[in-house]
Amino acid sequence: MTQPSLEPGSMLDGFLIEDAIHRGGMATLFNVSRADNPMPMVMKIPRIGEGEDPAAIVSFEMEQMIMPRLTGVHVATFVAAGDFGAAQPYIVMERIAGEPLLARLPELPMPYGEAVAIAEKIAAALADLHRQHVIHHDIKPSNIMFRPTGEAVILDMGLACSDQLPDLMQEEFRLPFGTAPYMAPERLLGARDDPRSDLFALGVLLYFFTTGVRPFGETETMYGMRRRLWRDPVPPRKLKPDYPPWLQEIVLRCLEIEPAWRYPTAEQLSFDLAHPAQVKLTTRSERLKRDPLTTVLRRRFNKDLTRPRGKPTLAAHLASAPILAVAIDLSEGSPALNDELRTTAGRILATLPSARLACLNVLKLGRITIDKTLDEHGHNKHVDRLVALRHWAEPLKLEEHRLTVHVLEAIDPASAVLEFAEASRVNHILIGARRNSVLRKLLGSVSAKVAAEAACTVTVVRCNAAAGQMPADIVTEDADQPIHSG
Repeated sequence: MTQPSLEPGSMLDGFLIEDAIHRGGMATLFNVSRADNPMPMVMKIPRIGEGEDPAAIVSFEMEQMIMPRLTGVHVATFVAAGDFGAAQPYIVMERIAGEPLLARLPELPMPYGEAVAIAEKIAAALADLHRQHVIHHDIKPSNIMFRPTGEAVILDMGLACSDQLPDLMQEEFRLPFGTAPYMAPERLLGARDDPRSDLFALGVLLYFFTTGVRPFGETETMYGMRRRLWRDPVPPRKLKPDYPPWLQEIVLRCLEIEPAWRYPTAEQLSFDLAHPAQVKLTTRSERLKRDPLTTVLRRRFNKDLTRPRGKPTLAAHLASAPILAVAIDLSEGSPALNDELRTTAGRILATLPSARLACLNVLKLGRITIDKTLDEHGHNKHVDRLVALRHWAEPLKLEEHRLTVHVLEAIDPASAVLEFAEASRVNHILIGARRNSVLRKLLGSVSAKVAAEAACTVTVVRCNAAAGQMPADIVTEDADQPIHSG
C-alpha cells in the first residue's frame, strides 16, 4: 500500500495537511483543517518507519482506543482516526488554543500561590479523567496545556490505560514506559491500575515548580529510579525555609512511597490546594530532613516493596474474565491450521462470554543478522501482521473490548509466547502444531515447548493430515493431567 504524502498542501482522508508543529520520538504533529469542520485541528502521525521503536505503534493503538471515549474540557476533542489497516494511521483532535505549561519552566521557581493554582487546575483535570476510567501515567509539563478559559487540558494518551480496555503496554512490554523523574514507585513494579500514580506525578510537578529542582533528580537509570521505592525526597522546607507548612504537607503526601498513604482521590487533593487553611498538618509539614537511615533500610529490604502489587478488585476481575491467547502462524501454508484454531477458539469463547481473546504472532528475529522492520515493498512488518491478526479474528464477531492483537519480536518464538502468557496472566493458550518434519524432530516444535513449560492450560490444535479441512485433533495440557480428544 502506497504511503500518502504528508507534505504541506496534501490531503489525507479529507484533511488538508498544513505545517508540522512538533516532531517527537514517537509521533509527528501537523496542523490540519477540513472544509466541513471549522474547529482548529491537529493530526498525530506515529513513527513506524525503518528502525522505529515498536512501542510507538502500541502506544498509538492505546491512544486510538482511549481518545474516542473521552469528553469534556480537560481533554482535546477527538475528531477522527485512521487505523493501521489503512494507508496511513493517524489521530485528528482539537488543537488547543492556549498556553503550554512547558513554556513556564524558565520562570521556576514560581511564587507559591501561582504554582498551587496551576496544580489545582491539573488536579481537577485528573479527577475528570479518572472518572472516565482512565489513568494517564505521563503527567508532566509538556503534556499539560491551559485553555483561554483557564481549564487544564491533559494531552497525549499514549501511555494511558483504562479499566474498560485492554492494557496493551502492560501486555507487550516488560519495562515501564514513562518519564523517569515523574514515575511513581509502584510503576517500577509493573502496577498500572492505580490512579494515585498520577497524583504522585503531580506531586513531583508541584515540588519542581515551587523549588526549582525535581525531588528525585534527572536520573534515567533503572537503579536510580528504583531508589524511590525506599528513599524519600529532601523536604521542600530544607531547600526553601519560607516554604509554607501546609504546602509541604500536600507535596510530601503526594510523594509518599506507598499509594495508600497518598491522597485517595484527585478530588481531595484539589480541595486541599483550593483551601489551604483546611489542610490537616501532620509531621510531614515540619520535616527538615529526609527519613532516617533505619527507616530507609527497613524499606530497602522489605520484600513487599520489591514485588509487584495487585489490587483485589483487579484480581477478582481477571478471575471472572479469563484470557485466552491464540498463537497464530501467518506464513504461507497455514490457512487450514489457522481455520481450525479459529473454530476451536470460537467454541471456547462461546462458553465464556466474559473471556478476552489475545491473538499472538511472533516476528522471528535473526541471531546474527541485522533485522529490517520494512519488507521488500516498504511495508512495516509489525503493522502488516497486526492487520492480519485482526483479519483472522473478524469471523469470531467479538466486541472490541474482548479482542487484542499482539506482534512479539523475538529470536525464540516459544519463549516469546511463554513470556507473554506469564506477564499477561493468560489462563489458556491455544496453539497450532505443524505436520512432523525431520527438522522439528531434531530441534523440537514451538507447540511442544509451550505445552511443556506453560504455567497455564495449553490446547494444541492439529489439522487432519489427510484432508486438512477435517476437525482438528486437540491435545490439552493443564496443571493436573493431559486430555486428548479427536
